[in-house]
Amino acid sequence: MSHNTIALNKQRQPLDHLESVWLFGYGSLIYKADFPYLQRKPACIYNWQRRFWQGSHDHRGTPQAPGRVLTLIEAPGERCAGMAYQVTPDTFEHLDHREKNGYLRVFTDLHWLDAPDQSDANTSGLVYLASADNEAYLGPASDEAIATHIARSAGPSGPNSEYLLKLAQALRDMNEHDAHVFAIERELLKLTPEC
Repeated sequence: MSHNTIALNKQRQPLDHLESVWLFGYGSLIYKADFPYLQRKPACIYNWQRRFWQGSHDHRGTPQAPGRVLTLIEAPGERCAGMAYQVTPDTFEHLDHREKNGYLRVFTDLHWLDAPDQSDANTSGLVYLASADNEAYLGPASDEAIATHIARSAGPSGPNSEYLLKLAQALRDMNEHDAHVFAIERELLKLTPEC
């Protein structure tokens, strides 16, 4: 599958018939909401884990030297916390372009982290994920190898290390622990203590 998924997302999943849609962010969407939204709430999804296994040819790297960014992998029993945004369907013009590098939109159940009443504890929402069959997929590597890759990568949106460090801080601000993200952050800080 091509890593440019804009047309494919529009074809697979028209959203014009909806008034609004919830979007779940688990990477840069947690800390960088460069789009209008109706409301924003901390949420989580179950049976998924975030992993730095996707290449970034357009934001945190280049076509010749892609950076490493997050995707989700299936992980029964696991929980992935992030931020959910209620948006209007026209917002996906921007989002599909932002997330075009191998990501497809899929619906999943969102669970609110701050729901006082469990009867209102979940809803359906969209998440962008990049599976192993897209051209930008890099796959697993050791924490050290991923950190080394991130340390040397940069693209139009800035250094790849900035993506990792801002995400780690955003998760801390949410009082969330992600062993994968924090392990790679530790390795990156060994390589580049000035960060």
